[in-house]
Amino acid sequence: MLALLTMTPEETEEFGFRIGTRLQAGDCLCLTGTLGAGKTLLAQGIARGLGVTDPVTSPTFTVLQVYQGRLPVYHYDLYRLRRSEELIDIGFDEYSGPSGVTLIEWPDMFPESMPEEALWVELSPESDGQARKITLTPHGNRYSVLLKELS
Repeated sequence: MLALLTMTPEETEEFGFRIGTRLQAGDCLCLTGTLGAGKTLLAQGIARGLGVTDPVTSPTFTVLQVYQGRLPVYHYDLYRLRRSEELIDIGFDEYSGPSGVTLIEWPDMFPESMPEEALWVELSPESDGQARKITLTPHGNRYSVLLKELS
Protein backbone atom coordinates (compact mmCIF):
# COMPACT_ATOMS: atom_id res chain seq x y z
CA MET A 1 0.00 0.00 0.00
CA LEU A 2 1.13 3.54 -0.73
CA ALA A 3 -0.44 6.66 0.81
CA LEU A 4 0.33 10.25 -0.08
CA LEU A 5 -1.11 13.71 0.25
CA THR A 6 -1.64 16.15 -2.60
CA MET A 7 -2.17 19.75 -1.55
CA THR A 8 -3.96 21.15 -4.64
CA PRO A 9 -6.19 19.89 -7.46
CA GLU A 10 -3.21 20.46 -9.80
CA GLU A 11 -1.04 18.14 -7.69
CA THR A 12 -3.78 15.49 -7.74
CA GLU A 13 -3.98 15.67 -11.51
CA GLU A 14 -0.18 15.63 -11.80
CA PHE A 15 -0.01 12.48 -9.68
CA GLY A 16 -2.55 10.95 -12.07
CA PHE A 17 -0.27 11.92 -14.95
CA ARG A 18 2.64 10.11 -13.27
CA ILE A 19 0.48 7.01 -12.97
CA GLY A 20 -0.71 7.25 -16.58
CA THR A 21 2.81 7.38 -18.02
CA ARG A 22 3.51 4.00 -16.42
CA LEU A 23 0.36 2.12 -17.40
CA GLN A 24 0.28 -0.80 -19.81
CA ALA A 25 -2.37 -2.50 -21.90
CA GLY A 26 -4.65 -4.52 -19.64
CA ASP A 27 -4.17 -2.36 -16.55
CA CYS A 28 -7.23 -1.63 -14.42
CA LEU A 29 -7.59 1.09 -11.79
CA CYS A 30 -10.54 1.19 -9.41
CA LEU A 31 -11.09 4.75 -8.17
CA THR A 32 -13.03 5.11 -4.92
CA GLY A 33 -14.07 8.04 -2.77
CA THR A 34 -17.05 10.20 -1.93
CA LEU A 35 -18.72 12.58 -4.36
CA GLY A 36 -16.23 15.36 -5.09
CA ALA A 37 -13.25 13.40 -3.78
CA GLY A 38 -11.29 13.94 -7.00
CA LYS A 39 -11.79 10.66 -8.87
CA THR A 40 -12.44 12.35 -12.21
CA LEU A 41 -9.59 14.81 -11.65
CA LEU A 42 -7.21 11.91 -11.07
CA ALA A 43 -8.66 10.14 -14.14
CA GLN A 44 -7.96 13.30 -16.20
CA GLY A 45 -4.31 13.20 -15.16
CA ILE A 46 -4.07 9.47 -15.89
CA ALA A 47 -5.58 9.99 -19.34
CA ARG A 48 -3.17 12.86 -20.04
CA GLY A 49 -0.29 10.56 -19.01
CA LEU A 50 -1.60 8.07 -21.56
CA GLY A 51 -1.50 10.72 -24.28
CA VAL A 52 -5.22 11.52 -24.40
CA THR A 53 -5.72 15.03 -25.77
CA ASP A 54 -9.54 15.14 -25.71
CA PRO A 55 -11.25 16.68 -22.67
CA VAL A 56 -11.91 13.96 -20.07
CA THR A 57 -15.21 14.33 -18.25
CA SER A 58 -17.05 12.21 -15.74
CA PRO A 59 -19.08 9.57 -17.57
CA THR A 60 -21.80 9.76 -14.90
CA PHE A 61 -24.69 9.91 -17.35
CA THR A 62 -23.19 7.86 -20.17
CA VAL A 63 -21.57 5.30 -17.79
CA LEU A 64 -18.65 4.79 -20.23
CA GLN A 65 -16.40 7.19 -22.11
CA VAL A 66 -13.73 5.85 -24.46
CA TYR A 67 -10.63 7.94 -25.20
CA GLN A 68 -7.74 7.30 -27.53
CA GLY A 69 -4.16 7.91 -26.44
CA ARG A 70 -1.13 5.65 -26.79
CA LEU A 71 -3.62 3.03 -25.52
CA PRO A 72 -7.42 3.12 -25.50
CA VAL A 73 -8.81 4.36 -22.17
CA TYR A 74 -12.14 2.93 -20.98
CA HIS A 75 -13.45 5.28 -18.29
CA TYR A 76 -16.46 3.96 -16.35
CA ASP A 77 -18.64 5.65 -13.76
CA LEU A 78 -20.85 3.04 -12.09
CA TYR A 79 -22.60 5.48 -9.73
CA ARG A 80 -25.98 5.37 -11.49
CA LEU A 81 -26.11 1.59 -11.90
CA ARG A 82 -28.29 -0.26 -9.41
CA ARG A 83 -27.77 -3.95 -10.25
CA SER A 84 -24.64 -5.88 -11.21
CA GLU A 85 -26.55 -7.28 -14.21
CA GLU A 86 -26.40 -3.79 -15.71
CA LEU A 87 -22.66 -4.27 -16.14
CA ILE A 88 -23.45 -6.89 -18.79
CA ASP A 89 -25.80 -4.44 -20.54
CA ILE A 90 -23.04 -1.83 -20.87
CA GLY A 91 -20.47 -4.35 -22.15
CA PHE A 92 -18.24 -4.11 -19.07
CA ASP A 93 -16.47 -7.43 -19.72
CA GLU A 94 -16.08 -6.70 -23.42
CA TYR A 95 -14.35 -3.35 -22.96
CA SER A 96 -12.43 -4.15 -19.78
CA GLY A 97 -9.59 -6.28 -20.94
CA PRO A 98 -6.14 -6.57 -22.43
CA SER A 99 -6.42 -4.01 -25.23
CA GLY A 100 -6.40 -0.80 -23.19
CA VAL A 101 -6.49 0.77 -19.75
CA THR A 102 -9.67 0.60 -17.67
CA LEU A 103 -10.53 3.31 -15.14
CA ILE A 104 -13.54 2.54 -12.94
CA GLU A 105 -15.15 5.15 -10.73
CA TRP A 106 -17.41 3.75 -7.99
CA PRO A 107 -16.17 0.13 -8.28
CA ASP A 108 -17.25 -0.40 -4.67
CA MET A 109 -20.86 -0.45 -5.95
CA PHE A 110 -20.18 -3.93 -7.39
CA PRO A 111 -16.96 -5.24 -5.81
CA GLU A 112 -17.80 -8.84 -6.72
CA SER A 113 -17.78 -7.88 -10.42
CA MET A 114 -14.42 -6.09 -10.41
CA PRO A 115 -11.28 -7.71 -11.80
CA GLU A 116 -9.33 -9.74 -9.23
CA GLU A 117 -6.14 -7.95 -10.20
CA ALA A 118 -6.37 -4.17 -10.16
CA LEU A 119 -4.96 -1.12 -8.47
CA TRP A 120 -7.49 0.29 -6.01
CA VAL A 121 -7.09 4.03 -5.49
CA GLU A 122 -8.99 5.71 -2.67
CA LEU A 123 -9.27 9.50 -2.64
CA SER A 124 -10.23 11.29 0.56
CA PRO A 125 -10.65 15.08 0.69
CA GLU A 126 -8.95 16.80 3.60
CA SER A 127 -10.75 19.43 5.68
CA ASP A 128 -9.35 22.37 3.65
CA GLY A 129 -11.24 21.15 0.56
CA GLN A 130 -8.13 21.29 -1.67
CA ALA A 131 -5.84 18.57 -0.31
CA ARG A 132 -6.45 14.90 -1.02
CA LYS A 133 -5.19 11.83 0.74
CA ILE A 134 -4.60 9.20 -1.94
CA THR A 135 -4.21 5.57 -0.88
CA LEU A 136 -3.16 3.00 -3.48
CA THR A 137 -3.69 -0.69 -2.74
CA PRO A 138 -2.30 -3.23 -5.22
CA HIS A 139 -4.15 -6.46 -5.99
CA GLY A 140 -1.73 -8.56 -8.02
CA ASN A 141 1.99 -8.55 -8.78
CA ARG A 142 1.69 -6.09 -11.69
CA TYR A 143 0.29 -3.45 -9.35
CA SER A 144 2.87 -4.11 -6.62
CA VAL A 145 5.53 -3.38 -9.24
CA LEU A 146 3.67 -0.23 -10.33
CA LEU A 147 3.56 1.00 -6.72
CA LYS A 148 7.33 0.56 -6.42
CA GLU A 149 7.76 2.66 -9.58
CA LEU A 150 5.52 5.40 -8.13
CA SER A 151 7.24 5.48 -4.71
